[in-house]
Amino acid sequence: MRGSFCTSTEGSSNQAGGWMEKWFPIETERLLLREFRAADEPDIHEYASDPEVSRLMDWGPNTPEVTKAVVERWIEQQRQWPRRSVELAIEVQAEKKAIGGIRLEVKDERNRTGDFGYALNRNYWNRGYATEAARAMLNAAFATLKMHRVWATCDVRNHASYRVMEKLGMRREGCFAKDAFQRGEWRDSYLYAVLAEEWTAK
Repeated sequence: MRGSFCTSTEGSSNQAGGWMEKWFPIETERLLLREFRAADEPDIHEYASDPEVSRLMDWGPNTPEVTKAVVERWIEQQRQWPRRSVELAIEVQAEKKAIGGIRLEVKDERNRTGDFGYALNRNYWNRGYATEAARAMLNAAFATLKMHRVWATCDVRNHASYRVMEKLGMRREGCFAKDAFQRGEWRDSYLYAVLAEEWTAK
C-alpha cells in the first residue's frame, strides 16, 4: 500500500482535520494502535529492512540508519498536536511487539477527506492483523473524527493489500496507469475508497 511508514520524514501541518482531542491509542481484540516509542526501533527495522515487505511500496528496504532517523522523526512529530497526519504502531498485545505501522492523514479539511496506509511484518501476514488494524482506524476516522470519505492506493500487484480493503467494504474507484515511478519502472495503482454513510450502513 502506498503511504510511507519507513522513509517519510516530512513534517505535518499544525492544522488538524477537525479533531482537537487525541483519539488514540485504540485497542482491538488483539492489537493496540499507539504512538511509536524509541524502544520500538528493533521491531520496526525487522520489517522495514525486509525486501519482501517493501517490494511493492515506495520506500525501503531500510538501512539501520534510515530506520533510526524515521523513528526519531515520528517521536518528534508526536510532540505536535493537533496534526494532520498520525502514524501509529501496530502492537500485538499478547507479545508486546510492534509488528507494523498504520497512518491516517487528513488531505482536505473542508471536504473532510483523508487517506490511510499500513505496513506489516511478514511474519504476521495472513493472520487478519492488517484488516483488524485498518478497521479500527476507519472506525476512528468516521465515528470519532467525523470524516466524510477515506481512500487508499496500492500497487495493482499488491493483492494482499487490496484484499484487505475489499474485506473492509471499500470500493475500487479506479486504476491509475503508470502513475508512479518506483524501482526503475512505472507502476499502476488502484484507488479504493469508502464513504461515511457506507461505513455506517455496514
